[in-house]
Order: sequence, then structure tokens, then C-alpha cells
Amino acid sequence: MTDGDALLEKVPLVLLTGPSGAGRSTAIKALEDAGFETIDNLPLGLLPRLLTGQPPKRPMALSLDVRNRDFSPTAIIDALELVDDLPRVAPELLYLDCRAEVLRRRYNETRRNHPLDRTEDPNDGIERELTLLEDVRARATVLMETSELTPHELRHAVQSRFAPQKDQAIGITVQSFSYKRGLPQGADLVLDCRFLHNPHWKKELRDMDGSDAPVGTYIATDSGYDPFVKSMQMVLEHTLPGYVREGRSHLQIAFGCTGGKHRSVFMAETIAESLANRGWRVSIRHRELNRYAVLGARPKIAEDGE
Repeated sequence: MTDGDALLEKVPLVLLTGPSGAGRSTAIKALEDAGFETIDNLPLGLLPRLLTGQPPKRPMALSLDVRNRDFSPTAIIDALELVDDLPRVAPELLYLDCRAEVLRRRYNETRRNHPLDRTEDPNDGIERELTLLEDVRARATVLMETSELTPHELRHAVQSRFAPQKDQAIGITVQSFSYKRGLPQGADLVLDCRFLHNPHWKKELRDMDGSDAPVGTYIATDSGYDPFVKSMQMVLEHTLPGYVREGRSHLQIAFGCTGGKHRSVFMAETIAESLANRGWRVSIRHRELNRYAVLGARPKIAEDGE
């Protein structure tokens, strides 16, 4: 990079918002630990004064929420338009999304009052806030669904997206999921594993999961397994360098099966290991296994398998 290029390089600026309880505190701390200069609950009226002088010298993240005395959807959209016009700043609006029922459960567990409703029942405040933020959510450049994420997983997701390692400009998350519970939000590539042999129908394998060796051995006997793996490896070998050239900082690959327990878990582990062996920076998430681990229960066996 020449001296002229360095002078023109834009500094990342993340405006972080979303409903109370969606994980903003975790996210802003993750950005701080990744080297961002962070300000929590910045009064929006101070934003022009903060950014119209000398441009920030290092990445900056600003957390904006309803506790702010001048908070409004219009003010956030105005702020986004302001930073869009700054020549030395590369802005992104990160919106942490979360389902209302999950927010209710989190408030009930912590016994905290909602900032928009100080009564013991947070339901009205949650609904008001979600309605208030609809226009802001629609303007987000990065929408991160946190309903099923643990704090550790959210921290990793934020840092993978906004602070990739300098020696490799892309982070890859490979995850498994159940089609019965819907597609994972934010997935870039979604692959269906339901054509492979189903270990659910083997009594000795039913209570295991895709990380157990006997399950993987059984799935690998399917005549479609080897071609599937090889084709995936070939696709990724040719496309990942292109994603890097285009400036992508994160890619999410999702493998789905009926219950998210056997086939998708095994495929996610297999492809993640293949990518890691090729030097890519990879993390693994098993949505259903993680969910049941948090709940302290094993997945129930469905009538129609897995």
C-alpha cells in the first residue's frame, strides 16, 4: 500500500442498535476487545460534533438505544445519513434482532424492568420498542439474529464479522440446523443433507449425534456422500478467494437435515475440518445441539424421523 492509499483508507464505524435484551452490551464489549474505540449510549445530538472534526484514528463503535434521551428512529436514520457522507469513514448499521418471546424470557429470568415500561410486566415495553425500531431494522446493513445465540456465540459472531484476523480477510462459520425449526438467519450458503442415510432409523445410532464416530461411519456409506463432499470442497475452493477479493469479512455455510442432530452435524464437522486443513479460519456452530444443551435436554424423537 502506498502512502497515498493509506491516507485514503476509510476507518470502520459501527452504529449498534436493536431491542433491549438482544445483546448490545455483549456486542459492544466484543468490539472493544477487538480494538474498536467504543461509546455506549451516546446521545445522538453529540454525534455530529464527535465525527465532523478530525476523523477517528482507529475503528469506532457507537451503541444507541432507547435509554438515550433524544433517541428516535428518525434520529438514528439521520445519524446514518450523516456518517454516510463522511469521506474518511466506512459506516455500518448493526442491528441485533431478537424474537419477542425470547426477549420476554430473558427479562423474566433477570427480573429487570424494561426501559420503556417500568412495571413488573415487560411485555408492553418489548412490543413498543420492536414497533419503534421497525424502520431502523429495515435500514440495517448488518442484521444479526441473536435469539438462539449464547453470549459467547454472539461475541464470536460480532468479532468474526467486524474484526477478522489481518492475515486472512474472511472468517467462516459452518453450522448445522433442523429444517423443522426454520432456516438460519444470515446464512450465505444453505445445503440440504436429507438425501443421505438417516441414522435415526438405526436404533443403536438414534441417541448419538453427528459428532459420534459410528454415526459418521454410517452416513459415509451412502453412495451420495463422497460426491457431495467433493463437490462442496470444489465449490468452496473456487469461490472463497473471490469472496476475499470482493472484501467479504465473513461467510456463513449452513447444513440442514430433518432434526439437526445427525446428518447436518456430521457434514458441518466434515466441511469445517476440510476448510481448516486448507488454512481457512473456521468456527462451528450446531444450532439444535447447542439449543438442547442450554435447555438441559436431548432432542425429542419425532414420528417421521430425526
